[in-house]
Amino acid sequence: MKRRQLLKWTALGGVAAAGAGFWALPTGEQPGALSISGAQDLLHSLEGQSLTSLKGWTPTEVFNHCAQSIEYSIIGYPELKPAWFRSSVGPLAFSVFAARGAMRHPLDEAIPGAAALDEPSSQALALARLQQAFSDFAAHPGELRPHFAYGALSHADYAEAHVMHLYNHMSLIRHA
Repeated sequence: MKRRQLLKWTALGGVAAAGAGFWALPTGEQPGALSISGAQDLLHSLEGQSLTSLKGWTPTEVFNHCAQSIEYSIIGYPELKPAWFRSSVGPLAFSVFAARGAMRHPLDEAIPGAAALDEPSSQALALARLQQAFSDFAAHPGELRPHFAYGALSHADYAEAHVMHLYNHMSLIRHA
């Protein structure tokens, strides 16, 4: 009986934490439509602009990081969270983000096992890499690889995750 109560309270605590996290997410204006075309329009508007970051990674590093995430959804992430996480906590977090239409995560946390964020080294080339990654993703006809934290996602869910991910990072990027 005590084990059943522990499981019940643990589940209720998880639901309460998810609900609190849902309401703690930002509700401000998105920099573009919550779609791949919206993200591509935003990225196109940044071409030739001098950008700076309020803190953390440079715009070049942000663009490389977001491109990595998209590329890894096609080729596979270098490291995955444990299966129990990808089948419980990860999907719950994604469902909260999707319901809210916004993501909030540590903006200086690299993808586990990912390459350094220094290639390409120029802002223009990193932006082009990110634009190409979105185009490759949109055109990808095959199965996508599991997300390192969220687990298996449909193409539509992955598209939403990639756009929310970019928009979360863009919250720290400004025109110089």
